Amino acid sequence: MLAIHRHLLMQLVVRDVAGRYKGSIGGLAWTVIQPVLMLAVYLFVFGLVFNPRRGAGAPPADLTAFGLSLFCGMLVHGLFSECLIRAPGVIVSQPAYVKKIVFPLQLLPLVVLGSALFHFGVGLAVLLTGALLFGHPPGWTILWLPVVVVPLVLLCAGVAWLFASLGVFLRDIGQLTGLAATVMMFLSPVFYPLEALPEQFRWMAYVNPLTVPIEAVRDVLLRDRAPAFDALALHALVSVLVGWLGHAWFTRTRRGFADVL
Repeated sequence: MLAIHRHLLMQLVVRDVAGRYKGSIGGLAWTVIQPVLMLAVYLFVFGLVFNPRRGAGAPPADLTAFGLSLFCGMLVHGLFSECLIRAPGVIVSQPAYVKKIVFPLQLLPLVVLGSALFHFGVGLAVLLTGALLFGHPPGWTILWLPVVVVPLVLLCAGVAWLFASLGVFLRDIGQLTGLAATVMMFLSPVFYPLEALPEQFRWMAYVNPLTVPIEAVRDVLLRDRAPAFDALALHALVSVLVGWLGHAWFTRTRRGFADVL
């Protein structure tokens, strides 16, 4: 499907990205401004105000390293959460594609994923630029980054297909995904390293599908070490399963979209 409709998918992704910033003064510059502003806010709150290591109001030993680590977590969570939040409305907002024309509906959730990947790429460029400027350049382990990102993309695709379908039949699902994304942000090691969790609760972090990719991205970009391949292999297996199940569910339920819309 992707090989046949890849040009159409690319056009839809470009239109989606451009449409989000159409009419704004900043335009595509907001793709850089927004993550930088959020990073500044999180650095102030979690790096200066709520810093348990040296007391309230005291900076950590290396605020720059903390900021880069935090930004890694934000990037991975942002990719996943954008797919999770936008997917329930992607079919509902395009009833003409469902009712009036013959259109490969499987592409619509992938448009959301493509847009999220664009913002992920911009954020990654900002992260690498900051790492170079502040003396934390990535080593050769950056070559492992595609191995880390590909399973995450498959996971996001499965989630997008699943919730795009559910959003047609259960309109309340769109109200819950935003809350779920926020909860996952605080339950994922975005603001803290995995080692900071007590040993008896660490298993809960590994149940979270974002824990492994967050830690793996930090490993290859900031810690100059290869990812934990045993955990990454299990994550990849789960991602493939979620991707396959999400696509199968979408394909099976798409016949009922026109009746509901």
